Order: sequence, then structure tokens, then C-alpha cells
Amino acid sequence: MKRISFLLLLTLFFSKAQAQKSAENKLGAWYMYNGTHKLSDKYSIQTMAHFRYFEVTSQFQQEIYRLGVNYAFNKKTNFTIGVSYASGDLAYDIPSIHLYEWRLYEDLNVTSNWQKFKARHRFRLEHRFTHRDFIDETINWFRYDLNLNYPLSKNWSVYAFNEIFLNFKGNVIGQNWTGAGFIHKIDKNLKFKIGYFQIKQDTNTLKRIRLGVLLNTDFF
Repeated sequence: MKRISFLLLLTLFFSKAQAQKSAENKLGAWYMYNGTHKLSDKYSIQTMAHFRYFEVTSQFQQEIYRLGVNYAFNKKTNFTIGVSYASGDLAYDIPSIHLYEWRLYEDLNVTSNWQKFKARHRFRLEHRFTHRDFIDETINWFRYDLNLNYPLSKNWSVYAFNEIFLNFKGNVIGQNWTGAGFIHKIDKNLKFKIGYFQIKQDTNTLKRIRLGVLLNTDFF
């Protein structure tokens, strides 16, 4: 009986320790740069670099770089086509196979104003060409992002967003991102963003802090 009790306690200890090491129980972080560089009245270049971690300052998860060309139909509607590259670690705190991806994407962005609220709708088609464990695969996503922004003062605003990922095969709803935070305007070209969001997947929910720099330049 004592041996059985000891084994049960030992099993419970290791189960608890393993649970504490799971990605779902950790607060991770995304460090982000997003840039818009205006070339003319209609065209601009979109740039992006993200560095993502399972924990705030450790346990690398993913890095992603994006470059796109944007065309503005009018002040409220624009279209972006671009390419991105990503590499990532598939598991937390254990050796894992790394993932490499090239992506092509097309965005339709529509903005509107609801009194003081500014709403942005982003409709994205994303084509991912992945390489994992010596296997190449093509995955297509449709992503819809609703982003709301409300001004608090001349230099501060609050935002909230929800983005849903729809898969063209397998589980239709792949992920859902929900979050909120604050944006501080430093000057007309530079803003700082801080926020919190959750990534809901099939089997877990990841919690992340977002720290970002938004850079807008005008060469026109």
C-alpha cells in the first residue's frame, strides 16, 4: 500500500511538473515592427518583422518577415500583395523539428468610422509553402481581422481586435486571435503599441504580450 501511494504521489508530481512546462501555462511575448512607406498617392511599401517567444524573453517560437506592395483605391479601401518568410520551433521546452515557410498573401483592407470608433476590416488569402521533417506541404488560409480603435487623447488610443483563421481543408476553424491594448503616438511617423491577446487553437490557448513599433514614412 505504501509503495502504491508513493507511486501515485510520484506520478502526480511529474504530471504537475510537466503541466507547468506546457506552453499553455506560460505567458509569451511578440516583439513587432510594422512599417508603411508611401511612394506615391496610390502606392506604398509594407514591411514587417516579428520575433515571437513562448516566454517573455526566452524559448524562441517563431520569427517572420513580410514585404508587400499596397495600392489604394481610395482613402477607405486598399489592396496589398506580398511575400513573407517564417521559421519556427514547433514545441515548447523540448527539442523539436523546426518549421520553415514561404508565404504569398493578398489583403483587402476596408476602413470605416463609427462615430469616434475607427474600424478596419482585413480580408486575407494566405498561401503557405511549408517544409517540416523533410516534407513539403502547401496550406491555404482565409483570415478575417476586425480591428477597432478609439482615441483617448491626442497621443493615446485604445484598440481591440479579433482575427479568425479558416482552413481550406481539415478543421475549418484553425485559430482565433482576440486581444486589446494601447497605442501611443510619439510623432506623425512613429507609434508604440502594447497589448495582450490570446491564441485559441484546437487543443490549447496561448497567452501573449505584444510590444510593437509602427513606422510610417512618406517619400511622396
